[in-house]
Amino acid sequence: MNKNDLKPAIVFEEFAKINEIPRPSKREEKMIDYLKNWGESHGLDTKVDETGNVIIRKPATKGMENRQTVILQSHMDMVCDKLVDVEFDFDKDSIKTYVDGEWLTAEGTTLGADDGIGCAIELAILGSDDVEHGPIECVFTRDEETGLTGAEGMKAGFMTGDYLINLDSEDEGEIFVSCAGGRNTMAKFTFKRETAQAGSFFIKGALKGLVGGHSGDDINKKRANAIKILARFLFQEMKRYEGIQLCQFHSGKLHNAIPRDGYFVIGVPNDLKENIRADWNIFASEVEDEFHVTDTQMEFAMESTEAETIIEPAVAQRFVWALQAVDNGIYAICQDLALGGMVETSSNIASVHTSETTIDILSSQRSNVMSNLDNMCATIQAVFELAGAEAVSGEGYPAWKMRANSKLQEIVVASYKKLFGHEPVVRGIHAGLECGLFSERYPQLDMVSFGPTLRFVHTPDERLHIPTVQMVWDHLLDVLKNIPQK
Repeated sequence: MNKNDLKPAIVFEEFAKINEIPRPSKREEKMIDYLKNWGESHGLDTKVDETGNVIIRKPATKGMENRQTVILQSHMDMVCDKLVDVEFDFDKDSIKTYVDGEWLTAEGTTLGADDGIGCAIELAILGSDDVEHGPIECVFTRDEETGLTGAEGMKAGFMTGDYLINLDSEDEGEIFVSCAGGRNTMAKFTFKRETAQAGSFFIKGALKGLVGGHSGDDINKKRANAIKILARFLFQEMKRYEGIQLCQFHSGKLHNAIPRDGYFVIGVPNDLKENIRADWNIFASEVEDEFHVTDTQMEFAMESTEAETIIEPAVAQRFVWALQAVDNGIYAICQDLALGGMVETSSNIASVHTSETTIDILSSQRSNVMSNLDNMCATIQAVFELAGAEAVSGEGYPAWKMRANSKLQEIVVASYKKLFGHEPVVRGIHAGLECGLFSERYPQLDMVSFGPTLRFVHTPDERLHIPTVQMVWDHLLDVLKNIPQK
């Protein structure tokens, strides 16, 4: 299969055009302009709100004018991540894609199918002359990936439809009817740099090649977190030997991604350097075995490096102890049987970076039970505050609760069963969808979310399963035909 054979062609053509447009979160101006010009050039009612969300309205096809209005919604921004040795500027360069069997992926960067493929499906419907549908509102929100600020800034009345189909899901055959809420917790250690002990030998320990992934939807897959692994080694060695001095710690880029690589720099007494190297090799072997199913390509490296100033030792110790102690991963599983054992509450230590005077830590908490989300944030804050850091949690975004007696869910499930001969899985997702915010501002909206299969989102291994795009396209078109009358 090559890119010229991708089906449906109209969807993949739009996706290719989208991937020529830089669209990092919070810097989506070029994408906003593209969507605005696209809608106006097709003679469609197009508006941009003060936040930067775009809506393009298309009238019903002949004979469908009396149907209820459907909102199709996706987000225009993408997570920007790349392999450490790849040169790429997400503010200027186009995503380079290639076909790998039944998958579409990118050359060393995130693919942007989250949620560029949702945007492409919307534009394909807007641009098609042979799709039967009632009135449609296609909505493209900005900055979903770094706080859902586009949806947060959308005022009531911008959308006017009766049903909303969110096209930001990642498992074909699964219909999502609820999602987790989320908050970020930030911690900061402040210190003074000091001169290392005389005769210190400096070592850099690095880890790369982890799978990483989405900090919500992949949190149950037992993937290694680079921050926790590096901190674990430092804790072990600082408990074992005196005189280990921390200079640098860097890992993680994004609040919503499991960190895949990182490094530390330490100064050690000269007579300990061989002990540290031997311990590192043993530790690497043990961790590789521990994660032999999920993270088969992890690479541990250790080398000597130039002398540096050190982080105030008392602060460094409290920092390492806090990283060893802090919760990471699943905290609770849903008790609601209708949600099928979904993760209820979790936390992900997402990034740690040292400067000349501070250690800055970012973590992400998620839950579909808002009281337990508050509890999880308080737990993370408590650990860091006990260690002497300042810690604060942001306001976050709400969960989307499952709607009883959803007419749209009934239509979507019946359509899927008719097309594919079996029922889809109806469940919640342990990730943030904009539906949570929409449910607060538009309580009358009946909503579902579905989309083609994506894997390894928020990483340079992100890939789109090509055959599922055709399945989602066929499913969506059949749903639009069966929307009830007003």
